[in-house]
Amino acid sequence: MNLSKLNRVTHRDIGYLITGMTIIYALSGIALNHKNDWNPNYIIDSYGFSTSIDINRESFTDKTALDILAELPGQLKYKTSHYPSGNIVNIFIDGGFVQVDAATGKGVVEKISRRPFFFQINFLHYNPGPWWKWFSDIFCIALITVALTGLFIVKGRNGITRRGAVLTVAGILLPLIFLIVYSL
Repeated sequence: MNLSKLNRVTHRDIGYLITGMTIIYALSGIALNHKNDWNPNYIIDSYGFSTSIDINRESFTDKTALDILAELPGQLKYKTSHYPSGNIVNIFIDGGFVQVDAATGKGVVEKISRRPFFFQINFLHYNPGPWWKWFSDIFCIALITVALTGLFIVKGRNGITRRGAVLTVAGILLPLIFLIVYSL
């Protein structure tokens, strides 16, 4: 097998192998790039409410918390409660909390759930353990291999000696320009 054919076979086979991983990493990378615009890991639902139940620090019990939860829509499962300060009482429920101002009876319910698909792929992007570090290192080596073998597949005026060289240099310069601009 000549060097050119070995290069194409290597590029093709490793490319097929890492396609799914590349798509998953790219999707989670896009999600994490925009974490200031949305929460890529969790869906947070909140709504306000009012209660007429008499709430005060001295007589507040689990029963009082359960009475408040009974007034709210849905099946909110009680966990525990406490008064962090002043008139505010926090009631913790499965997947969130209820916060009530004892003086006004006004409150808010906040429920948190994992965002489907993105929670799982972002978990991998955050490097969840030493085993994943090695997997990621091998994946990065595979990406480098695909990039380098791809340089030598096309020949002629669109190959690495002409147009390909210009585009490769541009691909190196773009992140360097951003690095220089944003590090000043």
